[in-house]
Amino acid sequence: MAAVPMPPPARFSGYAAIFGEVDLSGDRIEPGAFAASLIGRRASEVRMLWQHDPARPVGRWIEIAEDRTGLKVTGEFALDTAGGREAAALAAAGAIDGLSIGFRTRLARRGSGSARRRLVTVDLWEISLVTFPMQAKARLTVIG
Repeated sequence: MAAVPMPPPARFSGYAAIFGEVDLSGDRIEPGAFAASLIGRRASEVRMLWQHDPARPVGRWIEIAEDRTGLKVTGEFALDTAGGREAAALAAAGAIDGLSIGFRTRLARRGSGSARRRLVTVDLWEISLVTFPMQAKARLTVIG
């Protein structure tokens, strides 16, 4: 009798942004930068996209919160959609693990060192699963 393949895990968590880390564009996100946005927008209102493509939602965010490390997220793939199943399978296989934020800058200050600017307040719009995140440490950490 052939083994029945297990469906990919639906839930995952990780960090969509790490405080104090300079990203590839020279931005450094300050602790508290997301606070106002998270008060005004529930996790379910922040879109989960595939590679920042607004035409390709792949699931929903269940929890989004700041902690000492950064912007911690818990999400759920939409396994009833082809995109959600594909994203879940690629994440479970370890083929994709990057997270990247889409936002509007509300307040930024001049940076120092390798940072061109310090993001003090941002309006979070979406968090995408990506192949290459702007912040090297913005990754899925737990799948399942």
